[in-house]
Amino acid sequence: MTYCLGILVRQGFILAADSRTNAGVDYVSSYQKLFDFSCPGERVLILCTSGNLSITQAITYQLEQEIRSGTPHNLHTIPSLYDAARYIGKKTRQLQQEDRPWLEKDGIDFQCNFLLAGQIAGAPPELFLIYSQGNCIRATPETPYLQIGETKYGKPILDRTLSYESSLDAIAKSALLSIDSTMRSNLSVGPPIDMISYTVNSLKIQHRLRLEARDPYLLKIRRYWESALKQASEAMPAVEWNRDLNQNGQEPEGNGTDFL
Repeated sequence: MTYCLGILVRQGFILAADSRTNAGVDYVSSYQKLFDFSCPGERVLILCTSGNLSITQAITYQLEQEIRSGTPHNLHTIPSLYDAARYIGKKTRQLQQEDRPWLEKDGIDFQCNFLLAGQIAGAPPELFLIYSQGNCIRATPETPYLQIGETKYGKPILDRTLSYESSLDAIAKSALLSIDSTMRSNLSVGPPIDMISYTVNSLKIQHRLRLEARDPYLLKIRRYWESALKQASEAMPAVEWNRDLNQNGQEPEGNGTDFL
């Protein structure tokens, strides 16, 4: 399993990913899941992967080879980010069609998903989630983040802290807290954590980060967050018990049975 997320705001975007893969309790390893296909000054293209490792590695390898060999239709020549998302989706379908019979024969999950974020000169930044079926959806100001992999543990933090007007610094912190909370609750998600920050119209990645398991900053924000949550919980108003009274201040009539 894995956990990757992208957050798109007015100032730019953040992409972050863990690096753990799990093929059983006795085979846990780390593989890079965040890839940079940018052409600085012309376009920024960042891809995050989750799911079947052989298929996602094959796709990223093909994308790299097409750029290096100068194939006429590649990520550096495709006219829009949407077209790039559809292009990656098409490759996903093709590879799954080739490998699916053999993977299904041995009961191997062939599903995979991608996050694609970037900006092409003359167009606004965009963030897409590309499904295993090859179709895609786009982040919007109303829904500024997208996730793939083990999403449920990190989602509440994003829902409570993000908006389209949030600063890049704020969403970077939210992204790290979201991944760290997921690591705390699910052992199939783990470090190193890779993260990039992109500022709108810069057309180059200026900020990159890799955090290992015992990185001092990762440990610092973890301790700070846990302490802040504990203090906030203790400072909440006391629970108001026995509030089930009717408008006359009397307990409502029951059926003769009380439940605790």
